[in-house]
Formats: sequence, structure tokens, C-alpha cells
Amino acid sequence: MNNLNKNNPINILLLFFSLLSVSGLCFAEVRVDETKWLLVDNFETNDLSAWEKHDTKNNTSPKVENPQVTEIRQEESGNRFLIKKPAKDGIVGNRKALSFVKLPEAVAVGETYTFYTRINVEYFPNNHVFGLSNLDPAGIVEHDYNAFEPSLRITDKAESSGLKNDGTLMVKIGKGYDKIQNFENKRSAKPLGENQWYEIWYVVNNSTLEHGGQRYDVYVRGGEFTQKTLVYKGANFRMKRELPLTYFLTNCNTGPVDHPYGNGGIRYDDIYMSKGINLNMPF
Repeated sequence: MNNLNKNNPINILLLFFSLLSVSGLCFAEVRVDETKWLLVDNFETNDLSAWEKHDTKNNTSPKVENPQVTEIRQEESGNRFLIKKPAKDGIVGNRKALSFVKLPEAVAVGETYTFYTRINVEYFPNNHVFGLSNLDPAGIVEHDYNAFEPSLRITDKAESSGLKNDGTLMVKIGKGYDKIQNFENKRSAKPLGENQWYEIWYVVNNSTLEHGGQRYDVYVRGGEFTQKTLVYKGANFRMKRELPLTYFLTNCNTGPVDHPYGNGGIRYDDIYMSKGINLNMPF
């Protein structure tokens, strides 16, 4: 390096990269996208004007117009969050309570994005699903559950097969759902606790099926997972339409009037998205 002209800009750059190499930092490893988070909603503005709300199978009796509860509330700390319930306590028969908001940018076919969401179970019994859709608002209203692609489910309802769910967070797999896992202890994860915040990172691969996409991985911190932990790898998109993902979508229901599931709500907060695989904090 003694023969370099230190005033030559090219030589200055060569010296800079040499120092990076000696220090063990490779320039190619610096990935700016991994630190850039886009806000979907953190509910601090106390404004839900961007959200659409539809009760598409309202079987309440006596009839209650627009029975779903989707509103911003505030903790003692001053933090605001979204509470989502299919109806007020004591009202049953609202079978499809949809709430959704447009993403700040679409996840194109072929792209991978990481989504971050905090959730908190108000109480059980309940039946909730949240995730992403690649349909427009009219399509979401028409297809309700089949509007989802990657999705996460929270419920303790009994299935038609007789299987009783226990409130463990679930992912979509095949024609049904599967519980998230505690891989270290070689068992399913424990049920979600009530009135506890959980952080969820879901890494969404929107490539085509042919190229290994229409799948997502899930990481959780909260409850038994004191550190951010991989809890599911390779969950399936619901419909696999291979279209750009454009909406964050939630859905819940009380169950039928003669056999209700319950009206327990889910609290949502700090919904963010980031291009690529980003397992950092968005704030």
C-alpha cells in the first residue's frame, strides 16, 4: 500500500474497502432494506377512516345493525390500540365481521416481505383470523375467509369434527390449521394468555408455487417465548392466487345464534411491513 497516491480518489476507495475487509465487514452484507419499516397502522392518531368494516353475515336476532366492535382504545400508559370483536358482549349471530386496511405498498408476485404485528387476547372464548389479502375491497367482502392468503388464527372453538381448539396461535396448512411449535421442547406451543402482548413476525414469500412461494414463516416473542423464536416454517397461503398482496385483513365471528363461540376480542397494535427478511424491531 506504500505505492498508493493518497490523494487519488480511486486509491482512497481501495484503501477503504481494504480496511472493511480487515475489520471482517463485507460491503455486500450491508442491506439497507432490512432496517426500513413501513407503517400500516399503530392507531396513535385515533383515526380509523382508512379502515373498511363490513358485517357480511349478520344473523343477529333481534337484528343489530353493524354489530362488530372495531374501535381504538387506550391503555393506562397512554398507548392506543385497535380492539376487534364480532359484537358487544351478549350479542350473538354475527358470523362474518370483516375489517381491513390497504397496505402502504403492495407485495408483488416474486417478492418477500416481513410483517410485524402485536396482538393481545382480551378473553376467551373467541374465534379470530388475521393476515393478508390479494383481493380488492369488493372481493374481500364477497369471499370473507377465502379472501385470506397468509393468515394466523386465534380460537378455542370446537370444530365440526369434534376437535376442541385450545387458544394456541395457529397457521394455515393444507385444508386446515396447525398450531405453532416450541421446537426446542419438541411440542406444540402453549395457548395464548389473556391480557398479554405478543409480538409476531411473519415472513411472507409471495413467489409463485413453481418457485417455492405462497408460503410464510412465523416468529413469536411473548408468553413462553422470552426471545424472538421461530415457531413455524413453511405455512401455506390459503388460496394461492399468485397475485400482489394489498390489504391487511381481520375477520371474526360469534358463531351461530343457537351455538355461539363467544365474543372475546383481540387487541391489535403496531402493524408494520418491511421488504425482505427483517427480524429487527420496527421502532
